[in-house]
Amino acid sequence: MTDLSQFPITKRWPATRPEVIQLYSLTTPNGVKVSIMLEECGLPYEPHLVSFDRKDQLTPEFLSLNPNNKIPAILDPDGPAGKPLALFESGAILIYLAEKTGKFLPEAQRYEVLQWLMWQMGGLGPMLGQLGFFHVYAGKEIEDPRPKERYRAETERLLNVLDGALSGKDWICGSYSIADIAIAPWLRSLRDGYKAADLVGWNALENLPAYLERFLARPAVQRGLVNPKRD
Repeated sequence: MTDLSQFPITKRWPATRPEVIQLYSLTTPNGVKVSIMLEECGLPYEPHLVSFDRKDQLTPEFLSLNPNNKIPAILDPDGPAGKPLALFESGAILIYLAEKTGKFLPEAQRYEVLQWLMWQMGGLGPMLGQLGFFHVYAGKEIEDPRPKERYRAETERLLNVLDGALSGKDWICGSYSIADIAIAPWLRSLRDGYKAADLVGWNALENLPAYLERFLARPAVQRGLVNPKRD
């Protein structure tokens, strides 16, 4: 029987299957990157909901795993050298799971995949997140139009970069990879969550609409998008 009792997070979120990967997350664009990857790899895992409404991310138990108080985070009982591994940051988790399973990070395109993964984490995600804040959430109450326009314009620029890079390809690096798993959930959030497609010329893009539909049609993606289940 695997013993995870040394990790305080298991006191708040007990592991009923301690021999499998424990996922602490929420179905945000960053959160579903990891649940989708776990589904795509066929790795057994136990999802635990980290509720922002309850401020779970600020509890001592969660902070013991991720002092940055962000989701997602994982606890793998079978980490390197067979020892448990606690890990946070969605990009780092994607790389770890790809290397653990030998999937979705092909050696021939390794650095191209990592390049687009970093592009998503450093550009696309933060810019779309800020656009969502000013378009949907509390930022929409700010009368000064300049903050929203800054993020709208940068989002539009990044989408055009991605659209051009996808010309003639189904996936950003040719074959399906962790770069796509990182990028596409943010496109879904922009279109379906923030309802901001018209702001950034989504329908005029040649490749992104079909790219997102290809991604969403994958069975593993459909399963990953709803884990962890909300209360």
